[in-house]
Amino acid sequence: MSGIKEVQSWSAEGYARNARFVADLGQPVLDLLAPQAGERILDLGCGDGALTAKLVAAGATVVGADASAELVAAARALGLDARIADGQALAFDAEFDAVFTNAALHWMRDADAVIAGVKRALKPGGRFVGEFGGHGNVAAIATALIAALSARGIDGAARVPWFFPTPAEYAAKLEAQGFTVETIGLVPRPTPLPTGMRGWLDTFASPFLEGLDGPARVAVLDEVAALLAPSLRDQSGRWTADYVRLRFAATLEA
Repeated sequence: MSGIKEVQSWSAEGYARNARFVADLGQPVLDLLAPQAGERILDLGCGDGALTAKLVAAGATVVGADASAELVAAARALGLDARIADGQALAFDAEFDAVFTNAALHWMRDADAVIAGVKRALKPGGRFVGEFGGHGNVAAIATALIAALSARGIDGAARVPWFFPTPAEYAAKLEAQGFTVETIGLVPRPTPLPTGMRGWLDTFASPFLEGLDGPARVAVLDEVAALLAPSLRDQSGRWTADYVRLRFAATLEA
């Protein structure tokens, strides 16, 4: 799921094929939110609307927001109220009982701007509940990408598009803007990849590969897969991503 323009390009078809597990694993965050019938909820980084639809099914009035026009179109095709928006520049004003987010905030590098926008969007006493990549998330994958690019004279570290904070770091940001943190912590979650490491890289790693032509891109991807195979591929050839999620619930001061 995406949050900001020009960081990552998204294909609705490719996302559904290679990353459906993102929404499938979102139920614990929905349980933490505990949406109530009649509530007005913002789904920040709604992607193609898979979890947005579950919020609607719970009886809430839901607005989905995402920076990807293609994913917003897929959500609208489900009959959802989905809007193109930069999560770092939200324009809502005191209209939501809760803001929900899953697998999106790590794409939004200006976390303080995101939290400020969420604060503006919430009614007093509103809830901010979500999960995203936390400290250590895809550490092996990122290290392999950086190494493969470094071998070609490219500063891979400068291309890292993600924000993966520790619980203490993110809690401090929330508290600085008037939120009370109810719960926050890391959730290690090794995640099977249904279309393998190449499918994951094709879906999520395009910021690292910008400017590389076909053969050069393939060579980098092949090297990354070779570097990762000993730790993330089992003897049957099945791949697992080294996910670590940060899950939190916070309440805005009334």
